[in-house]
Amino acid sequence: MKKLQALNKRTAPKSVMPEKVIQFGEGNFLRAFVDWIIYNMNQKTDFNGSVVIVQPLANGMIDWLNGQDCLYHVNLQGLEDGKPVNSLTRIDVVSRALNPYSQNQAFMALADQPEIRFVISNTTEAGIAFDPTCKLDDAPASSYPGKLVQLLYRRYQTFNGDPTKGLIIFPCELIFLNGHVLKDCIYKYIELWNLGDDFKKWFTDCCGVYATLVDRIVPGFPRKEIKDIQQKICYEDNLVVQAEIFHLWVIEAPKEIAEEFPADKAGLHVLFVPSEEPYHERKVTLLNGPHTVLSPVAFLSGINIVRDACKDPVVGKYIHKVQFEELMETLNLPKDELQKFASDVLERFMNPFVDHQVTSIMLNSFPKYQTRDLPGVKTYLERKGELPQGLVFGLAAIITYYKGGKRDDGTEIVPNDSQEIMDLLKNLWATGDTQKVTDGVLSATQIWGEDLNNIPGLNALVKKDLDLIQEKGMLEAVKTIL
Repeated sequence: MKKLQALNKRTAPKSVMPEKVIQFGEGNFLRAFVDWIIYNMNQKTDFNGSVVIVQPLANGMIDWLNGQDCLYHVNLQGLEDGKPVNSLTRIDVVSRALNPYSQNQAFMALADQPEIRFVISNTTEAGIAFDPTCKLDDAPASSYPGKLVQLLYRRYQTFNGDPTKGLIIFPCELIFLNGHVLKDCIYKYIELWNLGDDFKKWFTDCCGVYATLVDRIVPGFPRKEIKDIQQKICYEDNLVVQAEIFHLWVIEAPKEIAEEFPADKAGLHVLFVPSEEPYHERKVTLLNGPHTVLSPVAFLSGINIVRDACKDPVVGKYIHKVQFEELMETLNLPKDELQKFASDVLERFMNPFVDHQVTSIMLNSFPKYQTRDLPGVKTYLERKGELPQGLVFGLAAIITYYKGGKRDDGTEIVPNDSQEIMDLLKNLWATGDTQKVTDGVLSATQIWGEDLNNIPGLNALVKKDLDLIQEKGMLEAVKTIL
């Protein structure tokens, strides 16, 4: 066992760079995604900027961060071009971390720094919300948008409305069109606090709030492997964060923003695009869509882990069919871009370092199918004039999973959904009649918001698949559509 050093700027070199980014959020995701991206930009481009972290809530992790002089390691794990990678990188881009509740003056003084240009946030889905009880002179405002407007207004005053001192704002919260939602909140505070038309014009003309889509699985602190990792790095780093290799950041912003934030020049998967919408649709369709249908097919075939499902000669072929032959045909992005993304998704599914249990994906399968797969069923039918066999079979597999019981190996089948859906499926399966089960599920407007019996041919195909699964078992039944 090697003797470990404390991790701080005395034991590990740390570059001093101008503070260019204010980051609301100190959690695993931002540290393994945004700060890792900025680290790479500093290494490979002339960005030369550091990050000041602002803890969005009164309680958080900044004492831990400051205790390590904001140094920590990112452990990337996964497959790259089919080969396993397990790397460790020391991230040195965070200059300091502030608590705006106990260090409000230091927090507000960030607005006075001329070189600050970017604001990046991940305050959870609930973080981008307008709270009308916030006041301009709160120290600080309780909501994230409130804190942001306090900073923006202070900056406007400090620099007398200088048009070159506006800020570029990238929210990373998992909300569709998050930038649009955040901008609405900002305008509400400008009205609520009577900040005036001149400030409103400066914000509108000189600042940019851009919707972004983030994609990287970040399991977080590696509890099991931390001792081994610390031996490898020779530091007592208590803020190691583990993440998959894959990363994608889609930013709905004009190309000139990319010149100021040159992540694409650092060889990173950061796209500046006119609309985030098709990329959001691509992720939901090609990543989440296959997950939802592969899980019951795999589990009822005796397979427990996503990686093993992809490797299985039958279930793997089924996943490929759903993804490449069906769901991909329903999207409107360039084919080569979709092929690359779908291949990356399969590589992520095959990650040798993550045992992704299929049962964890099957929570609330019906609502997931409704948002992730049903749009594909409809678009495929519209474009091809026939139903997508794999996606419909996936629905039959979900319905079968909700029958409960046991697998051939004795493993309990334990569906988990809202009580209303659980009761519905229990009562339908109690009839012992697959026609009644099919009719009842497809007509359940509380699940679908419509009657799916109106989709031509769907009832007959679901019934046929249910009968095949009951008669032959899942693995033999799925072979019939490959």
